[in-house]
Order: sequence, then C-alpha cells, then structure tokens
Amino acid sequence: MAAPRVCVLIPTLSNSQQLEVVLKALASQDYGAGFEVATVGPTGDSGQAVAEKYGRRWIDDAGSRNRADACNVGIKAIDCDILLFTDDDVIPPRDWVGKLVRWFERPEVAGVGGPNFAPDDDPTLAKAADVAFTAKWVTAGTRYGKVPPGELVEIEHNPGCNSAYRKHILDEVGGFEPGCIGAEDVVLDEKIRARGHRIWFDPTAVMPHRRRLPVKPYMQQLRNYGYVRTLANGRWPNLAAWSHSAIGFFPILAILGIIALIAGGLNGGATQDPWFTIEGDWDWARIAFHGSLGLMSAYLVLCWSGAALGNSPHRNLFTVLVSPILIFLAHWSYGSGVVRGWKQIRFGGGAQAGLGVQLDDKDRSGQ
Repeated sequence: MAAPRVCVLIPTLSNSQQLEVVLKALASQDYGAGFEVATVGPTGDSGQAVAEKYGRRWIDDAGSRNRADACNVGIKAIDCDILLFTDDDVIPPRDWVGKLVRWFERPEVAGVGGPNFAPDDDPTLAKAADVAFTAKWVTAGTRYGKVPPGELVEIEHNPGCNSAYRKHILDEVGGFEPGCIGAEDVVLDEKIRARGHRIWFDPTAVMPHRRRLPVKPYMQQLRNYGYVRTLANGRWPNLAAWSHSAIGFFPILAILGIIALIAGGLNGGATQDPWFTIEGDWDWARIAFHGSLGLMSAYLVLCWSGAALGNSPHRNLFTVLVSPILIFLAHWSYGSGVVRGWKQIRFGGGAQAGLGVQLDDKDRSGQ
C-alpha cells in the first residue's frame, strides 16, 4: 500500500521568529515517507520570507480575518490524504508527524490529536501557567486538563495546535465554520462527529505549545476563551458542558465571599474563640467570616491538590505552590468571558457575534 500524502498546515500572522522555530523542527522530523509543509497568512507578512527560506509553501490567506477562514483557504489549496494542523508558536518533537499519521491505518480514525504542554524553554511563570491549565478537577471542562489513559482513546475534541484529519472528511464537512472568531477547533470536531465520524486522542503525541505569561496576557487569553466558547455553545448547544456555565458564576461568588469575609471580620466574627470548634454563638458575623474563610481554604487546598496531581510535566514545588493564584486568575478571567458572552447573547447581537475578526492577542488592526 502506498504511503498517504501528508501535509502540515500552519496559519500564521506577524510571528516570524517563532514560525522559524516551528519550520526548523518540522525539517527534522523522523517520518520517513515525506510530507509537505504549508503556511497560510497575508502576503507580505514577515513569516512569508521565513517560509520561503525553508522552502515551504506560502498560501495567501485571501484577506482572512480569523484562523478558521485562513485554515479553510489552506484546506482548499492543498491536495493530500492526511492534513495536520498546528500553530506558529509550537515546537514539534521529531516524532510528531509520525505519531499522528500512523493511526490513519485504522479506518475508524477520522481525526486524531494529542496533548499540549509548555515547552522546556518557556519562562518559569509560563510553566506555572501550564500547571494551572492542566490541574486536575479545577479544569474540568478543558482539553488541557484531560489526558485520558490508553494507547488511543476516543474523545470529543482535540486542540487545534495538535490535530490531524483525513482530508476528504474535512472536505465533506466544509472545513472549519466560516467566520469563527475562536473555538473553531471545537466546532470542527463537532461537525465531524455529527456526520458519524470518530475523533481520537494519542496521549503520547505531545506538542510543546508556548503559554501566555501571567498576568495580563494570561488573563486576556482566558477571558477570550470564555467568551468565544460561550458564543459557540449558544450556536451549537451540543458543545456545552456544565462547567462552561458554572464558571460564569465564579467572579460574583468570589466577590460575595470577599465581602462576607470582610464584613464578618469587621463585625466581630473573627474574634470568636476558639476558632476550630462549633462552640459559642454563631451569629451572622461569625458565619460570614468563618464560612467564607473555610470555603476559601477548601479552594486553596483543591487548587494545590489539583496542580500536584495534574498532567503538566512542569510540576515542581514552586509551580504547584503558586498554582492557586494562577488558577484563581484563570477562573476569574474565563468566568468574566462567559458573563460577557451571556450578555452578548441576551442583549447584543446573539451568538452570531462569534463571527468576524479573530479574538486573540495578535494585532489584527489591518484586517
């Protein structure tokens, strides 16, 4: 049987330095059958010269304003059997292409992907963010926190930075949802599964993927995630999980907890003696202070435990120790994004606001 025709597609925008890292790593793959690498972006972008330097194909994105549309331009321009997707800020291991392509020998595999963690050369705080992203329990609704055991596991969704599909299935479903400003990878997998095809996950096909540094870039990314996922859930209710809605209540609960702690303390709730028994009068001030303090302590322990038992390869004393801060910021930011999405759906233009210019931290003012 002839080897499948394989291509790697990389959407890129104004990120030539990191794109060169990606292309250099792809040039060192141990996949023996050969494969094409194509980059898609606006003509004249700084990444075009880098792609040409490495002899890689550059596809003009035809004025695309988001990742979904840029990828669709690439899908239409590429003729192959298996199409892999990744981002311009990853570091593909030498065996990445081979690890994903091998599974397409099985006819039931329509798409396959793997986990992604911060690379070893990321700054310490970025590694701490990785630990927070992949903590057990506290990231119940994300692909970052889930690495199911097994050689090949059927799942609902793979991250766009580490995924591969049969090209004819991408053509069958029409590629990514046109105009998606985010969560386009989630929607693509839902479209594929809705046609009766199956998506799989290889826990060993790890992709090092750079994390945003705390605090502002990290919070902005999580806030965007919450917003675009809420809009996507509004258009495709099958995508919604309980955690996507529950996290929207986190900011208001956190504010109420802090208010209760302060109000209870100022009104004598902190002076009840002894602290660690139920003896004495439990007036509202004592309940407010000790109740909120107890919940905060439980949250702290849950974050530490989840980080220590999570999947990040960067767990150490420091990253686990600071994880509650970063997990709190993640919950706050994602929850704020969810609330923004609710407002948009209820009072704005509805979930159709999920179409337009990509919502990320890149400069798209010229698009």
